[in-house]
Amino acid sequence: MFGFIEKLLGNNSAKEIKKMRKIVDEINALENTYIALSDASLVAKTTEFKERLAKGETLDDLLPEAFAVVREASKRVLGMRHFDVQLIGGITLHKGNIAEMRTGEGKTLVATLPVYLNALTGKGVHVVTVNDYLASRDCEQMGKLYNFLGLSTGLIISNLDYQQRKIAYAADITYGTNNEFGFDYLRDNMVSDVSQMVQRPLHYAIVDEVDSILIDEARTPLIISGPGERSTDNYYTLAKIVPRLKAGEDEDYVIDEKQKTIAPTEKGIAKVEKMLGIENLYDQENLELNHLLGCSLRAYAMMHRDTDYVVKDGEVVIVDEFTGRLMFGRRYSDGLHQAIEAKEGLKVERESQTLASITFQNYFRMYDKLAGMTGTAKTEETEFSNIYGLAVWPIPSNKPLIRLDLPDLIFKTKAAKYRAVVRDAVKRHKAGQPILIGTTSIVQSEELSDMLKRSGVPHNVLNAKHHEKEAEIIAQAGQKGMVTIATNMAGRGTDIALGEGVPELGGLAILGTERHESRRIDNQLRGRSGRQGDPGSSQFFLSLEDDLMRIFGADNIAGMMDKLGMEEDEPIEHALITRSIEKAQKKVENRNYEIRKQILEYDDVMNQQREVLYEQRHKILQNESLKDTIIEMVDKIVFEAMDRFADEKLYPEEWDYEGLSKHLSNYFLDTKTFTVAHMEELGRGELEEKLLDIAHVEYEERESLLGESMMRQLEKAIMLRVVDRKWMEHLDNMDMLREGIGLRAYGQKNPLVEYKFEAYDMFQNMIESIQDETVMYLFRIRAQFIEDVEEEKPVDYLHDAQTHHDDVLEPQNID
Repeated sequence: MFGFIEKLLGNNSAKEIKKMRKIVDEINALENTYIALSDASLVAKTTEFKERLAKGETLDDLLPEAFAVVREASKRVLGMRHFDVQLIGGITLHKGNIAEMRTGEGKTLVATLPVYLNALTGKGVHVVTVNDYLASRDCEQMGKLYNFLGLSTGLIISNLDYQQRKIAYAADITYGTNNEFGFDYLRDNMVSDVSQMVQRPLHYAIVDEVDSILIDEARTPLIISGPGERSTDNYYTLAKIVPRLKAGEDEDYVIDEKQKTIAPTEKGIAKVEKMLGIENLYDQENLELNHLLGCSLRAYAMMHRDTDYVVKDGEVVIVDEFTGRLMFGRRYSDGLHQAIEAKEGLKVERESQTLASITFQNYFRMYDKLAGMTGTAKTEETEFSNIYGLAVWPIPSNKPLIRLDLPDLIFKTKAAKYRAVVRDAVKRHKAGQPILIGTTSIVQSEELSDMLKRSGVPHNVLNAKHHEKEAEIIAQAGQKGMVTIATNMAGRGTDIALGEGVPELGGLAILGTERHESRRIDNQLRGRSGRQGDPGSSQFFLSLEDDLMRIFGADNIAGMMDKLGMEEDEPIEHALITRSIEKAQKKVENRNYEIRKQILEYDDVMNQQREVLYEQRHKILQNESLKDTIIEMVDKIVFEAMDRFADEKLYPEEWDYEGLSKHLSNYFLDTKTFTVAHMEELGRGELEEKLLDIAHVEYEERESLLGESMMRQLEKAIMLRVVDRKWMEHLDNMDMLREGIGLRAYGQKNPLVEYKFEAYDMFQNMIESIQDETVMYLFRIRAQFIEDVEEEKPVDYLHDAQTHHDDVLEPQNID
């Protein structure tokens, strides 16, 4: 039915491609003209294009010529000529869409076209990759082309200092990782002087492996944190208790694998209370223990070493479940990371206080124009459209795809499945055909590695433990006789070229050992074979014990196998089964999308507040004088105090003169000089005028004492420090609000609506407290502090040092 409608109405993608082919014809028509140009004349085109832009032409006007220049320059500098389909990919990226291009179609070269065109504006273009290696490689290789054409390039990777980052962002084109771009944005909004900022306004970004960055990694926010004060000892206590609990409906805790949740039962709660020696885990004073129990249960029963994380150099490092890459510098939030550290017997790092955070969704949506490229985006096009406003355009391949995608083979047990994979690998290896075996975890890859060793098959293992060798290993995977075991990352971004004689052997064979929750990840694995019209094949080996099969409907298949009397090593191979599995994957994908969507709906509330606060903070940094702003704050404090303590709707004898005097003494009022008796002699208007006059005089005297220059510095320093401290407190309060808001659903209220209302009130209260504290500290500042500032001593004049000692509980003996 849908196919008929598509034929009737015409496919949008096909229509767009048809339009783009006309532009490609224009580019091709210019080729001979540009071939005839000298190097100097070709390079001069860059200056010409910039001048034409300044005179009012648009980038779209320049596109055919600019693309033709890049193609010709690429031939001369890189020895590579863009195919027509690569030009189509470049147009797609320039228009702010996602170009879905099969593996091996040269996405890195495609990006040079829109990057050059958009860099002509001088506003900066960011090319975002998934790791430092790819950012460095692409910057070095493609930088030769840009430099030839008179454009500068910069590289943002980890371990760069401030000056290096500043220079890199000032370049016409900047390569870097998603993490570094995001962290630099957060750091820029924590500086104390505008000169310390490194990024320019976010203009245009092309995200490589866009599905990995904007969907898979977007679930974990970027967080800059400082040390917290809470004791870590209770994590160790609960790490000893949890292994003594049993899983099951009638036992101590239950796991819902479909929803990925875990919860203690009443029986389990009673047991934990006895072991901890407390009466009620749900008492107010035990709320933290209650929370930590949930973290510890999750760490023990649901987070698996060498699958969800690895232990490297005494630290717990997260393994990205989609890419298989190690996520250095990222930590599970809300105590889960600490619970895993305790479980593994490592040093538990103190829970940190969030100083700044942002999700990738909200970071990348700040760019004026965003585009992306990947081999696998179509399955998530709804999410790309709804969240980022990005359309997905499948780009035709340069040569037809001839890879053979075989139906899945399904076995009763994992053991039988692994034996079948090894048998297939041994047979193909004897013939010399290269093999790439895809696994979903480090444990799985190491188990298969042991089996291949026992079968005498030499091979390479690529997983999160061998992260640094990723590109080197995967680049050789297509050579004759090579056998490579790889977790999901499968060397994304690195081309697998076939060795001599390999096409005649059937090309690269992909053997998948398990279906992932997401079809896109399976498609990525398949896509490692069959590049540029190469031969190849792919087949998935599954078992009824695999997570996807076990959780989502393996019972029917198991019954069928039993009825047919099939042996353990005998598989079912049928396209119908493969389609059933894909239906299950679609269900999981939809559920995961809904979860990400809900998380984003809550984060959008936070993001609106973040944008407002950062904008105000930026104004503080740029403003040379905050005097008028401070005076307005002072006046507001007086007006609000009068409304509170001397309400004009009340009779004067009902006014609280004592309260007014005490309140304003926190700011500027000397109660010995201007007493309550003085207040009582004045009418309301006169009193308000007198208080304003006292405040202004006090302010001017302070400015005279300190000097105008020092006063301006102090105003800025104090306001920034107050803003930052109040924002940190607000982030913590918002986390607590988010954690408990779901309970509102029991009262027939929409938790998101309630969250928005309360978050708004909290934000308004924060803004008011910023104003109050800024004025208070400015009037109370000590002479000693002024001397310290002049000597540039590190002083935190707003923080009262308090030491918090959490009560630590030891587990009690229990039968």
